[in-house]
Amino acid sequence: MIRVTVDSVRVSLLTQNRVVVLRESDSRRYLPIWIGQFEADAISFVLQSLTPSRPMTHDLLNTVFQELNAHIEHVIINDIQDTTFFARIVATAASGPIEIDARSSDAIALALRANVPIFVAPHVFDQSSVPFDTDDQQDVPLFRSPGSPARDDTPAPAAEPAMGDDTLSLFRDFINSLDNDDDNKKNKPE
Repeated sequence: MIRVTVDSVRVSLLTQNRVVVLRESDSRRYLPIWIGQFEADAISFVLQSLTPSRPMTHDLLNTVFQELNAHIEHVIINDIQDTTFFARIVATAASGPIEIDARSSDAIALALRANVPIFVAPHVFDQSSVPFDTDDQQDVPLFRSPGSPARDDTPAPAAEPAMGDDTLSLFRDFINSLDNDDDNKKNKPE
């Protein structure tokens, strides 16, 4: 298993779609995962250390685990099929170890709330990760994890987006290629 951290939640300038960017703990390899707006918000709340007035779904789930005396050990993004990522929540309950199938975005949001490690299966990382350089990048991070380096390797503020960050040109190219692929599929004769 490859340990990762949440580097940031980003938005495509072209489509306004959200992506959570996971970073391998001991390298510059990143794993971008497309997620929905609500899941992006759930992850971003934790990254910004915001507490909603009422519990969000992932807060509720974390509380349920605690009240049932179950301990979340870690989450793992364990598979990818086509472009869909699959995850497991690994926990220990009084009855023994349990694993629960989950969407990757939900597993990440829960892991952040439970303060547990996030792992990615090696075959998933090998198939879908990208090494990012530091040249000519224009994606806009919605929220960056506290302590995640910006282009100049200075930490970005935890509560504000790092609007000047240009560390993901390969990621921008990846997004642009997906947008172009979708246009090409629409124009192909069946």
